[in-house]
Amino acid sequence: MSGEPKPRGPKPPIPVTVLTGFLGAGKTTLLNRLLKSPGIEDTAVIINEFGEIGIDHLLVERADEGVMELSAGCLCCTIRGDLIATMENLLRSLDNGRVRPFKRLVIETTGLADPAPILHTLMLHPYLVMRYRLDGVVTVVDAVNGAATLDAHLESVKQVAVADRIALTKTDLAPASEGLRARLQRLAPGAVLLDAAAGEATPAALLRAGLWDPDTKVPDVARWLAEEAHDTHDHGPGFTFDVNRHDAAIRAFVVATDRAIPAGAFELFLDLLRAAHGPKLLRVKGIVKIAEDPTRPVVVHGVQHVFHPPVVLERWPDADQRTRLVFIVNGLAQDDVRKLYAAFLGEPRIDAPDAQALVDNPLRLR
Repeated sequence: MSGEPKPRGPKPPIPVTVLTGFLGAGKTTLLNRLLKSPGIEDTAVIINEFGEIGIDHLLVERADEGVMELSAGCLCCTIRGDLIATMENLLRSLDNGRVRPFKRLVIETTGLADPAPILHTLMLHPYLVMRYRLDGVVTVVDAVNGAATLDAHLESVKQVAVADRIALTKTDLAPASEGLRARLQRLAPGAVLLDAAAGEATPAALLRAGLWDPDTKVPDVARWLAEEAHDTHDHGPGFTFDVNRHDAAIRAFVVATDRAIPAGAFELFLDLLRAAHGPKLLRVKGIVKIAEDPTRPVVVHGVQHVFHPPVVLERWPDADQRTRLVFIVNGLAQDDVRKLYAAFLGEPRIDAPDAQALVDNPLRLR
């Protein structure tokens, strides 16, 4: 006989870290930073996105066989079955040698995800609890928009309340106020608060938080989990979930086109969009074909009025070389955005007088 004998008995469960946080908080940026760190090469990643076209998996630099994208909806109710199937398939691939071995799993939720259902699943699914263990929840909070987000969205409150680690982002743009810090500590009194911009959100600080325990959280967490346990999600025959169901006013849509846009026109488009609809832009993320250099696309990220400086890529990350801008909005009609973008492209079909008027007279928004 040759080779080492295979160990007998059950394999130790694989630790799972849930990475959550509201739209635009900086989860993908933090995940990218973690994946570049030494010592976590043996990490598998599941990415969930909200909307009809996935973008995040293109922006995570290690988008190989270890990255599983779930784009049917968020991790709460709509795709719970898909999440379980994905985690089970990942185990089968691991056991059969079809994927390289991994010792940790990170699940990045969509920014609109209620974390209670996924935590309930990870703690109580009869097979998953044998092979995985919930090792902690990392919640990303935007120092610029965090307080307003907590005021407006219950999901963000839940994301903070279940956290073992809270990573504060964008403190280089605006330091986190004492009020925000105090509020986070009230919502998650046992969580460790880390300043990501100051380099505190390292793998050593974020991961290996220990077995997640709802008894260490505020009482609301136990109540949310209990409510989840009593909701079997049996809504009757023929029922299908709307992936945009969180609020009737919150919608996801995509502006996609083969046509390149001049850099100056794209910059003005963003300026007008922010001026006219900033508070309604929960998230803008995408990849853009620029007319001056169509082989090197530009990546754009924005939340409400705050947009990061565009990043130029050396090449397209996949075979699809279209502009793809994903919008998650609150109370904003997708036709208004699409027609405004078409106006800056100079497309002949412009049936929105307001959009064309903005192009013709941008000063009206100043």
